[in-house]
Amino acid sequence: MLCALIAIGPLAAQEPQTTKLENVELRDLRNQPAMLPWYGEKHILIFYVDPDRHKQNDQFTVEIEENHAAQGENIEGFGVLNLKDTMLPNAIVRTIARKRTEKNNATILADTDRSLAKAWGLGDCNNQFVLMLVSRDGEMLFLRKGELTQEDKDEFYRVVTRYR
Repeated sequence: MLCALIAIGPLAAQEPQTTKLENVELRDLRNQPAMLPWYGEKHILIFYVDPDRHKQNDQFTVEIEENHAAQGENIEGFGVLNLKDTMLPNAIVRTIARKRTEKNNATILADTDRSLAKAWGLGDCNNQFVLMLVSRDGEMLFLRKGELTQEDKDEFYRVVTRYR
């Protein structure tokens, strides 16, 4: 048995293999099926937000927009509303989001049943602001949930700058 543990030991210490994330079917703001935009074409910055906590990291989100961190030849950003975990009626959340996108031309999708969280193994996203950067090859480059620390923000800018 000791020999088996010694033989397995080096394998357990290795870095886990990166699993390619797959595109996921969600819903648009009119409740029609929609796939993640730009998936496989560009690096994508995704703001996965529980509407009950839409103000979490609000100042940082504005900063990202003002610095155009989600824009570039190789990157696009968009939002995904986590409608499964909100206490608000989905129709009202969609209506508010549609009005906002008319003003800022943003792309926002809706996840009505945690499809994205399940498919990508995000775990519990209830009451969480989730910020993700996914490569065009389907690799998770950056992932943070909840209130971002200054270290998280610095790391985000370090990573996103390499992929813009």
